[in-house]
Amino acid sequence: MVKKKNWVTFMLLMLVSALVLAGCGGGSSGSSGDKELTFMFRGGTDEQKAYQAVVKKFEEDHPGVKVKIIVTAADQYATKLRAAITGNSLPDVFYINPGDVKAYVNSNVLMNLTPYVENNPDVDLDNIWKYGVDLYRYDGQMSGQGDIYGMPKDLGPFALGYNKTLFEKEGIPFPDKDKPYTWEEFIKVNQQATKDTNGDGKPDVYGTGFNVQWALQSFVWSNGGDWLDESKTKVTIDDPKFAEALQFFADMQNKYKITPSIEEAQTLDTYQRWMKGEMAFFPVGPWDMSTFEKLPFEYDLLPFPAGSTGKSATWIGSLGIGVSAKTKHPEEAAALVNYLTASKEGMQQLVDAKVQIPNLLDMADEWAKDTSTKPANKQEFIDIVEDYGRALPGNYTYNAEWYDLFFTDIQPVLDGKITAADYVKQQQPKMQKLLDKAVEQEKKSQK
Repeated sequence: MVKKKNWVTFMLLMLVSALVLAGCGGGSSGSSGDKELTFMFRGGTDEQKAYQAVVKKFEEDHPGVKVKIIVTAADQYATKLRAAITGNSLPDVFYINPGDVKAYVNSNVLMNLTPYVENNPDVDLDNIWKYGVDLYRYDGQMSGQGDIYGMPKDLGPFALGYNKTLFEKEGIPFPDKDKPYTWEEFIKVNQQATKDTNGDGKPDVYGTGFNVQWALQSFVWSNGGDWLDESKTKVTIDDPKFAEALQFFADMQNKYKITPSIEEAQTLDTYQRWMKGEMAFFPVGPWDMSTFEKLPFEYDLLPFPAGSTGKSATWIGSLGIGVSAKTKHPEEAAALVNYLTASKEGMQQLVDAKVQIPNLLDMADEWAKDTSTKPANKQEFIDIVEDYGRALPGNYTYNAEWYDLFFTDIQPVLDGKITAADYVKQQQPKMQKLLDKAVEQEKKSQK
């Protein structure tokens, strides 16, 4: 009896192992003769539904090709992808960060998509954001040029949103969408919006609440500072303009009291406060549009406030879709990538689902002109892509460990326990050491 039980357990384990391998391994051919691809991606609930629907349409348009979808939580995706690379079990098609392209090409993780994209009658590269395609080019020495190792699933311009309903209630004039606030003007409007509505001595409505990791770039860049010099080999956070911007960011909480403290944010975080209509300003990415469609107030977009340069600044994110260099079905895998990123059929479904801006230029122009849907000033997203958006600093280097370190230790600055000037002075050499290491790694990995 014991032997029989052990045998049954062994067979169940073998079955589970086989299912796991089938789920993550390279392409296979099904019993019906279909070619099966695996596609691993991440995203919120609405994005998952949207991409699953496009994949279903791809299967309908490509008889004989089946796609097995593997969805992971956003915070687990990088870990699972690294595990798949290490375990030699990459899916056929998967999301990639632009900053990883060089390392993935040098280690033979990504298939060269150039033959499947250029001169392909189904792909019009002239009708896709050049900035987006160039993020996934690499010639073995420099990124941004050479062969294509991924196609942009989207571009993610990071704009500033404002609560129009709250502005009207407080009698605050709507901002000029073509002229950013100065920092001084921005503080003044935030102070008008910050209110104690129940008389307990604590604000119930705040001006804003920025996450330092995703919003500080705007303040630094618009003040003339940056994380790197032009050669991308020197960390420049010890520039006085950088420190001034970081101090301004911290002062929004500690001096001007327009954003919740850490303790106040623990009760209700800034995203939740924005969603409830208890915040005047909050960053908005295209991926938020489907969720923000249901907000209990009207919102729209404007440029981030401008520092000493007088010009607004912000970043453009992106995720690409690449193909495993070891896929057994390169043509079908490339066809899936192109369908998700460059076909009118696929792109229209994703845009209609409000999970991204259009990849196709003609579609984006028409989309931005439609002011009847939220947000009305969708042109702000387009302006960021076309005029003034920048890549995040970590995308320029072989890895982003040096950049991540900046945010790892930053909390004492935000809490007012250390000045920005002292922080950048003590942090620069630590970050430079990691950047030097990344530069050395890149040299050694180049073919």
